[in-house]
Amino acid sequence: MIALKPPRLAAPEKKMLSIKSWSKGRARAGVLHLPGFPHPIETPALLITTRKGLPYFTPPDHLHSLPSPDSTLLQFSPLHFWEVISLSAISNVGGLHKLVSLQDHIFAAVPRDDVASVPEYQSTNKIGASFETPCGRCLLKPTEYMEMISAMKPNIWATLADEVPAWVSEKRNKASIERTIRWLDDCVGTRSADTTGGAVFGSVVGGSRIEGRQLCAQEVAKRSVSGYWIGGFGLGETVEERSALLNAVTDNLPKEKPRHISGLGLPEEVLQGVAAGVDLFDSMYIYHLTLGGFALIFPLDGTRHDADHLISDCNSDGTKINLKAISYRKDKSPIVACCKCFTCQHHTKGYINHLFNVHEMLAQTLLEIHNTHHFLGFFRSIREAINAGKFEEFRQNFVERRRDNLMATALCA
Repeated sequence: MIALKPPRLAAPEKKMLSIKSWSKGRARAGVLHLPGFPHPIETPALLITTRKGLPYFTPPDHLHSLPSPDSTLLQFSPLHFWEVISLSAISNVGGLHKLVSLQDHIFAAVPRDDVASVPEYQSTNKIGASFETPCGRCLLKPTEYMEMISAMKPNIWATLADEVPAWVSEKRNKASIERTIRWLDDCVGTRSADTTGGAVFGSVVGGSRIEGRQLCAQEVAKRSVSGYWIGGFGLGETVEERSALLNAVTDNLPKEKPRHISGLGLPEEVLQGVAAGVDLFDSMYIYHLTLGGFALIFPLDGTRHDADHLISDCNSDGTKINLKAISYRKDKSPIVACCKCFTCQHHTKGYINHLFNVHEMLAQTLLEIHNTHHFLGFFRSIREAINAGKFEEFRQNFVERRRDNLMATALCA
């Protein structure tokens, strides 16, 4: 049994999430209400990953071309600002919203770096979490983290967490749970309502052990927070064991509060998270797709349209196509014929292929706009399936179609 200090409770938080419908099992659709933000956000929802508050390739002026208000949710890591710009400068400007001129967007702060799965990540100790930053690997203490939150003023922020890969020992896993809960109390205890404002999401960890996940979730649920951030996924656990780990967390969290998770990026992983009752998702999936020159093409309505004739193309796996491939050099069609994104409405596969060949950054810009638009549409389809009581059918059809496509691609190769 893990010995824990009595919780230091925050002031009661206002209800943020209204559940509108449940599908069979744990999947749910709801509406997220944030103080000061005029538009409710339907969940499950995607938080667009940013670097220093802005999407990796999409210019701020083009964010309005994405579906609204779905595209107003942005996730950032405070670690990206470590010694890059002073906290006093960010605070004097008025916070991150004003710094990047996106006052009409929602920012969620998650203290997670992009190399959390490397062995060195275990160098975290009891006084703070170790992260890879622009200034090298640094140790971040709860008090320092709260200084960042106070300066940046995000709408949502997750407490500091000690995430560990799936392969760590039981002793190390228990230590990560103790530290995460202690840091949650430290973060909440040092919070100043008049300076940070935003909704607090208590961090839940536990590695690849069901008992650890249950214990951490139960302890965090005792704290008065607005929602929960589920960490430690995408760090080595298998697909088969992930569902049980997710259920062990969500079954021990209050149903009326939102749950946010990092590390589940593939469409199949998102569906797995939704099936467990997760409401908000962020990942590097769109970024890695775009960087590699891949465009999402899978059907959003459960039917087989453009994806079918692409299965025979060795540059496609039925989910995405490789626009760097020479076969698209003279292709005059859009990425997806029925897509309403800026890229598909104005440009062709051949033009984007040309941009990649001449190493023009506009290629990544146009491709990220399409991929983000398409993935937001995927989340919209998930919500529609839940509201219609057909989520399990939607999920099964997607997974089966994905499997068939991969088999066809393997035969093509």
